Amino acid sequence: MKRLVILGGGESGIGTAILGKKQGFDVFVSDFGKIKPKYLDVLKDYEIEWEDGGHTEAEILHADLVMKSPGIPDKAPLIKKLVEAGVSVISEIEFAARYTKAKLVGITGSNGKTTTTMLVAHILKQAGLKSVAAGNIGDSFAKWVALDDQDYYVLEISSFQLDGIETFAPHIAILTNITPDHLDRYEYNFENYIRSKFRIAENQTEEDYLIYDLDDPVITAWLDKHPVRSQLMPFSISKKLKKGAYYAQEEINIITDDTMMTMSTKNLAIKGAHNTKNAMAASTASKLLSIRKTTIRESLEGFQGVEHRLEQVLKINNVSYINDSKATNVNATFYALDSMNAPTVWIVGGVDKGNDYKDLFPLVNEKVKAIICLGVDNAKLMHHFAGMVETIIETQSMSEAVKIAYKLTGKGDNVLLSPACASFDLFENYEDRGRQFKEAVRSL
Repeated sequence: MKRLVILGGGESGIGTAILGKKQGFDVFVSDFGKIKPKYLDVLKDYEIEWEDGGHTEAEILHADLVMKSPGIPDKAPLIKKLVEAGVSVISEIEFAARYTKAKLVGITGSNGKTTTTMLVAHILKQAGLKSVAAGNIGDSFAKWVALDDQDYYVLEISSFQLDGIETFAPHIAILTNITPDHLDRYEYNFENYIRSKFRIAENQTEEDYLIYDLDDPVITAWLDKHPVRSQLMPFSISKKLKKGAYYAQEEINIITDDTMMTMSTKNLAIKGAHNTKNAMAASTASKLLSIRKTTIRESLEGFQGVEHRLEQVLKINNVSYINDSKATNVNATFYALDSMNAPTVWIVGGVDKGNDYKDLFPLVNEKVKAIICLGVDNAKLMHHFAGMVETIIETQSMSEAVKIAYKLTGKGDNVLLSPACASFDLFENYEDRGRQFKEAVRSL
């Protein structure tokens, strides 16, 4: 019996454990931290061996296969030892994909991937297809494959998950954009991060498709030097295309195999140029899966967006409070600030991943009236923005940040939580940060 060791007892780890057990592996789960009670219950139900509070090397090093959680870096000493011993170390998406015959739509990018994933999943559901969104969102991909295998999976995939693939190849890959992010995991080398994102297409064949943003110079420059085998389906809001999707006169035009589909964007439920791009990518994928235009259009018009991404929370004294906690990098915050149409109090900060804030300077000068830094270490933010706004304040709790914001606003202003940073210094994750923001606003 082959031995499968799983490092990390979170959502992806437990899903992989269930699938591993069903596929006849001898499964062992090891977590350096504490495994949550709800996951321990599952391990006990399936009679899977586990440990937490540390890794027992002897138990791990004689694995035939290791699935590691995306949070564990490749340079961790234990991972290096496994690789040196010739043990294959893979991610959950690689493991799960080996045991399903479903059609896979894989979506990656620095920003927009969650919205695009949810959009594609919404369209497929409306079309009546047996499908779910998984990967970085919802229940784990492996758990779905084990317990209720679908005909289609729409997978949101991070660069960390792509780092752990060997043969994984989605039939349709979507690359929303590439901007510097997670550089702390990539030796502060942008090129390493770009290479990682493009792994989504490395095992694709001529039968598969790569949908990508033609307006993104990073993507186009990389494709020029590193051609892929899959069929290219670009999308653009600035250029007219012969194949792919383009935007003109408030309409999205999608051209595949010499057939053209045109849809108005006037009734799109989610607004802004970046959401038009997300809609183009999702529509192109749906058309390649032969979904009817009416279904695509109605789905786009009924889609309400994603929690923690430019989410309107409340209006208090004619001040809008907007939760954009999912903005964990500079580019996401750029979109958020760019979409503000009133003087804005901006709540920013957290764990800096090697951010370059220069791109935000013009928007801060134009739109931001005050900055509230919310993080354990705000020195870099203070250094960059102190001269740009009259008021810049440091705080270490969400309730305090929201109370200060309330005092700084006037009628018609916005309060925007768009941190541009990871959340792990003060919060469990970006969802926890967003929920605490919403609770603090509702408590005003």
